[in-house]
Amino acid sequence: MNLVTSNLRGGFPATGRAITDSPATREDSVPAIRQYLRIAMRWRYVILSATAAFVLLGLIVTLLMTPKYTAATTVEISRESDQVTNFQGVEREANIADQEFYQTQYGLLKSRSLAERVAARLKLIDDPKFFELFGVSDRDPAFQTINGRYPASNRMIRQRIAGEILLSSINVTPTRLSRLVDIKFTSPDPSFSARVANAWAENFIETNLERKIQATSYGRNLLQKQLTQFKERLDESQRQLVAYASAQRIINLPSQSSDGKTTSERSLVADELATLNAALSQATADRIQAAARYQKAGHAGASTEALRNPAINSLRQKRAELAAEYQRLMVQFEPGYPTAKAVQSQLQQLDRSISREEGRVSGSLEAEYREALDRENSLQAKVNELKSSYLDLRRRAIQYNIYQQEVDTNRALYDGLLQRFKEIGVAGGVGVNNVAVVDPADIPQKPSSPRLFLNFAISLLAGLGLGALAAFALEQIDEAIADPAEVERRLGLPLLGSVPRLKEGTPKEALLDRKSDLFDAYLAVQTNLGFTTEHGVPRSFAVTSTRPAEGKSTTALALATTLARAHRKVILVDGDMRSPSVHHLGGVDHDNGLSNFLAGQDNLDSLTFPMSDLGFTAMSAGPIPPNAAELLTGNRLSLLISRLMETYDHVVIDSPPVMGLADAPLIASRVEGVIYAVESHGIRSSLVKTALGRLASANARIIGGVLTKFEARKAHYGYGYEYGYSYGRRDGDATASGS
Repeated sequence: MNLVTSNLRGGFPATGRAITDSPATREDSVPAIRQYLRIAMRWRYVILSATAAFVLLGLIVTLLMTPKYTAATTVEISRESDQVTNFQGVEREANIADQEFYQTQYGLLKSRSLAERVAARLKLIDDPKFFELFGVSDRDPAFQTINGRYPASNRMIRQRIAGEILLSSINVTPTRLSRLVDIKFTSPDPSFSARVANAWAENFIETNLERKIQATSYGRNLLQKQLTQFKERLDESQRQLVAYASAQRIINLPSQSSDGKTTSERSLVADELATLNAALSQATADRIQAAARYQKAGHAGASTEALRNPAINSLRQKRAELAAEYQRLMVQFEPGYPTAKAVQSQLQQLDRSISREEGRVSGSLEAEYREALDRENSLQAKVNELKSSYLDLRRRAIQYNIYQQEVDTNRALYDGLLQRFKEIGVAGGVGVNNVAVVDPADIPQKPSSPRLFLNFAISLLAGLGLGALAAFALEQIDEAIADPAEVERRLGLPLLGSVPRLKEGTPKEALLDRKSDLFDAYLAVQTNLGFTTEHGVPRSFAVTSTRPAEGKSTTALALATTLARAHRKVILVDGDMRSPSVHHLGGVDHDNGLSNFLAGQDNLDSLTFPMSDLGFTAMSAGPIPPNAAELLTGNRLSLLISRLMETYDHVVIDSPPVMGLADAPLIASRVEGVIYAVESHGIRSSLVKTALGRLASANARIIGGVLTKFEARKAHYGYGYEYGYSYGRRDGDATASGS
């Protein structure tokens, strides 16, 4: 079974994958950096040309530029808080607004009004040399001189233009992480640059002071108006407070702080209630204490007062002595003994005396308790009475407190505004400035531009960048087949091989030399052909291309030669009856050949001639017919191939190009397979695809492609070594050269 059974419509044979060692995979495995380097090497002349052009242009522009000088004045801008009112919470803290403050100062340094002020201060508005220095056209009506002077009517226009000129040449550069700012001015005149830079700093300081004075004056006027308003409001609120207090009979006493200053006011009822409430608390404590002593007094003299009473203690001591004497007598005598009875009588008398004294102490404690209880009840009644009065006073004092709060608020606002008015009055005459010149500008000794090295570097980078972009653009629009891998990737053809371009000599001479790179390449192609069918190399195949001079004739000649040297019996048929070429290789004419057989002549021996030096037989194209396509439409070509295959092992047909002719599809449909020759760097892939489509419509069997006239130095992936010992031998991918 023939392995090459799929045509172009259904896909190319899968055997091509095994033949070509996956060239598409090879491209995918190449690192991106190598692909970029390959593009750069391929289009290196474009990149180098663009780089050289830009460098040359940069040098010319640099040499033609007018030298300019930059003078710099360094100033220090300190952070300060400019407040008209000092109310807490109205303005943000300084540490939060630092960035905003400095950005504002930088904006003021580049303001149009400051530029016009500097122009007026330096008298540049009416100076023709200034406008001439910066190339301002005198064709403008504002610059038409009358008796050598500018007209006064257009002075505002010149002032605006002068300010714009200065602004375009000024550069404000803050020093990072500091309060220093560099004011730089650039012009063709070094002394003028220094003058403008210094004048710019001086005028900025002056405008800063003027803004402060204007702000102070505005603040004083504003605060004076507000003071008048708040004074009237305070007086009105105090009158309302006094009138309401008189109507409601509310009497408040001023309170004194520890340092003697008068603070808030307190009502008389509140003071009395506080005093009586404190006395009630003390009375309650005294009553509780007296009740506790009274309760202890009822436990047989166990109270503290009884234990501390001297009389009771003396009586108890005497009783203890008599009790001891009585116990001694009882040891010797009976209770009825007179002495014992006398002692017992004394003990009873002492007990009665002790009881009387303890009763007297308990009575005094009870009286004290009753007195404390009465005092507490009296104070409680008075406090309750004052509570009612105080609650009534509070109900009446609600509106009073509202008036009092209004008075306090108005007084606080008035005092704050008055204090701020005094501060502004003091600060207004001082003129504190937060901007100071650190280093005035000196006259620059060397130009700041043009800078040759910087312009050279920029030109070099720009040239390289534009050259790289051009190289990538050319790479994207380039449709040429650059290396073997693209035969399969772009065309979908299995790659049979690739052979180099001949540097010298003819293809026939190279084929006669078995050590030549060309012969080695076609030997590899012939080897790969042996894997395309079950019986090896196809017995009949045609070699064609998209257009003439792509190497198809050389490929057909070379394959016939390699097959003949493999001891095969081969015949090469020149199928290009419009432009025959095989007869030149044999040194004969084309009076007898293919066109004769297609026209009806059957004697094959008279139509062929031997190629002894190459080892095979050839058939020329024959006389050129009026219309070759009409001869090929019949069955004579199929009959010819059948008869030749009876005698020869392989029939190789050198077919005409595909594009523009109907011959190639007719021949391709009659043979076992077609070998397609593609010229490296010589034809667009889209044109090849169109030609392959024509073959596919004729149901031709395309075996694979051969890349002809391949040059390793132009390849995408660096076949930068000797052809015969590298790519062609290792992968079997030799490319065909051709005439």
